[in-house]
Amino acid sequence: MSEAPGSARRIRALVVKESLQVARDPSSFVVAIVLPALLLFLFGFGISFDAARLKMGLVIEEPTPAARDFATSLTNTPYFAVRQSTDRRAFIDDLAAGKINGVITLPGDFAERLARGDTAAIQLVTDGSDPNTASLTTGYVQGAWQAWRAQRSLGADKQSGGIEVQPRFWFNPELESRRFLVPGSISLIQMMIGSLLTALVVSREWERGTIEALLATPVGVVEFIIGKLVPNFVLGMVAMMVCVLASIFVFGIPLRGSFLVLTLFTAAFLAVALSIGLLISTVARTQFLASQIAMLVAFLPGLYFSGFLFEIASMPKPLQWFSVIVPAKYYVRGLQTIFLAGDIQSVLLPAGGVLLLMSAILFALTARNTKQRLD
Repeated sequence: MSEAPGSARRIRALVVKESLQVARDPSSFVVAIVLPALLLFLFGFGISFDAARLKMGLVIEEPTPAARDFATSLTNTPYFAVRQSTDRRAFIDDLAAGKINGVITLPGDFAERLARGDTAAIQLVTDGSDPNTASLTTGYVQGAWQAWRAQRSLGADKQSGGIEVQPRFWFNPELESRRFLVPGSISLIQMMIGSLLTALVVSREWERGTIEALLATPVGVVEFIIGKLVPNFVLGMVAMMVCVLASIFVFGIPLRGSFLVLTLFTAAFLAVALSIGLLISTVARTQFLASQIAMLVAFLPGLYFSGFLFEIASMPKPLQWFSVIVPAKYYVRGLQTIFLAGDIQSVLLPAGGVLLLMSAILFALTARNTKQRLD
């Protein structure tokens, strides 16, 4: 008759005890508040797949009106910082030294070919030592060239009944990489915080020698786990609030979904992250070992196999299969959907179901692996 109330009292006592321990440990607040803000700042401002003010050399061998018009279209965009010359040799040394990203050459017969209606080719030489920047440079120059050609032929196309293509980009019309990098970075922050906070919980008890007193109490395994998880769950949700507010008001990321759905989805993922950390802490009896295992098991797979930075579809098949068991993969998909598209049930419900299943499995493994004796 008094079993349930007694269990509730023990859980409440454990939660209060763990909360006081967290409140007295400044490192917990550093991990839960300072670290998310720092990481979000680094991911938001330090990582970008966008090209801004690419340094380009423009060689105009014959300064015709058409060539000058194309040069003007390049300089008027925010993507290029253009230097002009009539000889490509003026940019060879700068390209080799990495001072410019590429050299665009308009040949001497550029205007003549345009006047005849022939294909007027331009030459682009980029620095291939950085393949990502070289690809960005090539794509931006091709886009500028096509936009200029379309602008010149717009009047002729309308008179001849030609087809005018107007591309539209859904969810991220500005094509800003920050809009999917920042929500993706929240998953890494939550995974690292959740796993790291709880990975240190039981291992700290072993290091300080307080585990003996805890094992001498009538606390059950499930009560012990709940008492350890609840305070860290609250800290993780506080970290989520910090990340979301910074994403909206500092980085200007739109939140097109509801805050309630975002909170519930984060709670499901945080349950997985906390369970991983607590499972680690049951096998690692030192805080150093627990933190290292948490980085290897939680943070690194979330970085490489979540689709946050690297496209999973382009990976070898074995790595694609491995990504199926990475919780951050489903959280990244859900976060980017909630922020950029809205509450799309066809995406959120399967991803949330997988996270809940993972948390249940990890919770069961933690309960099975938690020892109530010192050997």
